[in-house]
Amino acid sequence: MAHTAAGKIGVDELADLVAADAIDTVVTAICDMQGRLVGKRVTGQFFVDHCRAHGTHLCTYLLGADMEMNTPDGFSLMNWETGYGDYLNRPDWSTLRVIPWLEKTALVLGDVVDEATGDLVSVAPRTILRRQIERAEAMGLRPRMASELEFYLLRDTYEEAAAKGWDGLRPWGWYNEDYQLLQATKAEPIYRQLRNLMTRAGVPIEFSKGEAAPGQHEVNIHYDDALESADRAAIYKHGAKEIAHLNGCSITFMAKPGHAWTGSSSHVHMSLWDLPGDANLFADPANADGMSKVMRHFLGGLLAGSRELSLFIANNINSYKRYAVASWAPVNIVWASDNRTCGFRIVGHGSSLRIENRLPGGDANPYLTYAAMLAAGLRGIEHEIEPPPEFHGNAYEATGVPRAPRALYEAITALRDGDLARQALGDEVVDHYLNMAEVEQRAYDMAVTDWERQRYFERG
Repeated sequence: MAHTAAGKIGVDELADLVAADAIDTVVTAICDMQGRLVGKRVTGQFFVDHCRAHGTHLCTYLLGADMEMNTPDGFSLMNWETGYGDYLNRPDWSTLRVIPWLEKTALVLGDVVDEATGDLVSVAPRTILRRQIERAEAMGLRPRMASELEFYLLRDTYEEAAAKGWDGLRPWGWYNEDYQLLQATKAEPIYRQLRNLMTRAGVPIEFSKGEAAPGQHEVNIHYDDALESADRAAIYKHGAKEIAHLNGCSITFMAKPGHAWTGSSSHVHMSLWDLPGDANLFADPANADGMSKVMRHFLGGLLAGSRELSLFIANNINSYKRYAVASWAPVNIVWASDNRTCGFRIVGHGSSLRIENRLPGGDANPYLTYAAMLAAGLRGIEHEIEPPPEFHGNAYEATGVPRAPRALYEAITALRDGDLARQALGDEVVDHYLNMAEVEQRAYDMAVTDWERQRYFERG
């Protein structure tokens, strides 16, 4: 009898699939600071016999490394003095699933644990989100979220792009394909795989559509509880790159792949429900705007805290180059109903009423982004922060309002000078991510770019 499975599976089912030779590899993964999945591939039978009861080990430096996997100074939890020992990747069995685009492969996400104490490691992105979810639940609130992920599909493979210095990249298409069905048809064999294989893997896709540039596309992931939704976004970004590679092309989630390219977003939709998940607590039909006091105060907290917490949703140099006037990316931290020029857009009605955060780019770490939104919004509820009046008109022209940081160094200053993050996330987390950003800023400050050579080589 043939054994087949799709989507999420249980631990016992995994053992059965391994025994039937339907699964021979288990990917054990965590999310690093940059939003990437890192981990190990474990032989199926070895995983069943030796890993499922305990998990797998990974080096502590994975949460103290930069994008190039260097080990910079300044991380108190992991450094050469500590010897770079091991953390435990403890599987979260609710994430176990079959990966249909990889042969006989399952994947399970885990939490990073200090094996000696059994405690979650505070600076791990999934831990940071867990803590904010626990905070919400203690207030009787159940956060539900979803990501819209924009990306570019390129005809170049990752290896070809690197060989030519990431210059002259060839998007899959040659004109703006926003909602353009014919243009999208040209890459539909790949987009179809993204929709259907992800759905089979337990990452339910609602739809895909062309976006506002050649080769740019968007996929919407169905909403769920905050941790499940962040897991889905992380798996999607990793899996989309694997699927592109297997098709001889590449996908990038860079916020701004080129100065003339439209930026790629990761709009996040969120609402707060009662603990059983029966009622959307954002909705109050007794009010003219349909918004409850909970929603207004949460929105007020988001508006008040997003600039300080921007480092957690835009954590690299390129992230900030997406924030440009008339670019479809927000510049000013204002809100309105169904207005895409604002940082926060209110959409839906009744049980679907929600806040769309338009600040995150495609490069955002979903765990950190979701955690930052909850940290700011819950503070708004705790302190009953009223949002300013709804903005009307073109928000790119707004004055006298908070602005998204123009660059990473502005975000570093905003986080260092504020107190919201330290109160909500803790000193250890804030100091850790400040160091990450400062390392990235120093590396960029010392780099010489093509723009500088073009501008100054002869005329400087």
